Amino acid sequence: MGVISVDEALSLARSKGLDLVEVSANTRPIVCKIMDYGRFRFEQEKKAREEKRKQHQIDIKEVKFRPNINIHDFETKVRLAQKFLEEGKHVKITIMFRMREMRRPENGYEVLRRVRAELAEVAKVDREPTKELEGRDLTMVLRPQKK
Repeated sequence: MGVISVDEALSLARSKGLDLVEVSANTRPIVCKIMDYGRFRFEQEKKAREEKRKQHQIDIKEVKFRPNINIHDFETKVRLAQKFLEEGKHVKITIMFRMREMRRPENGYEVLRRVRAELAEVAKVDREPTKELEGRDLTMVLRPQKK
């Protein structure tokens, strides 16, 4: 349309039954568009819903260990984690500490090292455990290894 006054643009938009929408306020002259704003918003929301539907959700399963875990319990939980990894899910390994166990966090790191060694052929470490505890927990995230 070219450069026209705001009043002219408003009257033109009203005569067509549409809205005058500001596109760029920082430029001189200000850039506006005549459009149906309700329909424009609807189209934007529809695109956003479609994009959200197409997103890939990462499924995270959590397996909890204790620092002084028995061998049999350890093997059972490792098998469970391996099953989750083979299904294509990420696995969060959590070492839970209680009371006096908090004095020896190296026991928890040892359990994480053993889990990593057991699952080496089916998993890669996605997030390493932190140097200090996160509250009373120590966590590591594993992801399935690509074949």
